[in-house]
Amino acid sequence: MENIEQHVAFMRMAIELSMQNVSECVGAPFGAVVVKDGKLVAKSANRVVAANDPTAHAEISAIRLACLSLNTFDLSGCVIYTSCEPCPMCLGAIYWSRINTIYYANTKADAADFGFDDKFIYDELDKPMEERMLPVVQMLRDEAVAAFKLWETSPMRIDC
Repeated sequence: MENIEQHVAFMRMAIELSMQNVSECVGAPFGAVVVKDGKLVAKSANRVVAANDPTAHAEISAIRLACLSLNTFDLSGCVIYTSCEPCPMCLGAIYWSRINTIYYANTKADAADFGFDDKFIYDELDKPMEERMLPVVQMLRDEAVAAFKLWETSPMRIDC
């Protein structure tokens, strides 16, 4: 049986990070907490403005810190608590990190009501590449595939 009080406590921690980020004029109102086996592994608020990094959303920043803390890129067995439903970029990072469960508070519709609207990204992803707003041009595939072929025999290769 899951410990609801523990879930509530970690979600409140994520929400508090989002509140603190705004009240201290650090960044946008988003916070995230990564937990493993009921213990806090990492936490972060949105760092986009502070770091001048458009990828430094709370979830991605917390994932980066969790990976450093656990010395792995595989966060299987972890859960993430986030103050808002993850955007497409963060959702992709959560999947790549192999986090087991996402708990979120605000919805993407709530975020959109306050100017954080990712709908255009979802809409763009539904379109064929040639119809997207951002031009996408493939080139030099035959040359680039050599790196994949080299990877096949690399001692660093890890099959996931």
